[in-house]
Amino acid sequence: MPITKLDPKTALVAIDLQRGIVARPTHPDSAGVVANAARLAAAFRAAGLPVVLVHVTVAADRSDAVKTRTDEPSSGAKPTPEFAEFVDELALAPSDIQVTKRQWGAFYGTDLDLQLRRRGVTGIVLCGISTSIGVESTARNAWEHGYNIAFAADAMADTRPEAHQNSIERIFPRIGEVGTTADILAKLEERESIT
Repeated sequence: MPITKLDPKTALVAIDLQRGIVARPTHPDSAGVVANAARLAAAFRAAGLPVVLVHVTVAADRSDAVKTRTDEPSSGAKPTPEFAEFVDELALAPSDIQVTKRQWGAFYGTDLDLQLRRRGVTGIVLCGISTSIGVESTARNAWEHGYNIAFAADAMADTRPEAHQNSIERIFPRIGEVGTTADILAKLEERESIT
């Protein structure tokens, strides 16, 4: 599962690395995921490439939440103001693009595609929580939009280990390239030495 290359204009897209989600129990543990995502964000900023931080929230009265019939409904809990705050480890920078979503995927109902295209981005590196929900939904939409996708598998986690493995082993290889944070950082360095 190697990362073969990164496009000259590649953006890091980090999904739901926010206080209310990172605090939940995950597999693997979210501390390692956040540390790897922070390394990626620092490297992308240093290379002058876009860093997109996506978080999810809904209005206090949940009026803008998705309301469909499901067998396993969401908790329906009212989010606190801190719920959607990005974790400190990401070291938010003025150049970062912040995207707020109201559902699993980061493309629908947001300006993510517009923000990327206006910057000439053709490839994205994806990381975040939850692998099988926010990351996979965003990845499927990114593939449908024609972006080249690299997945930082060690910068992702899920509440269910089997769901995490299914995305990493069965879904992501069909729509992109799967590697590690170290693989992506190495390709970023290669890209820098060429330009």
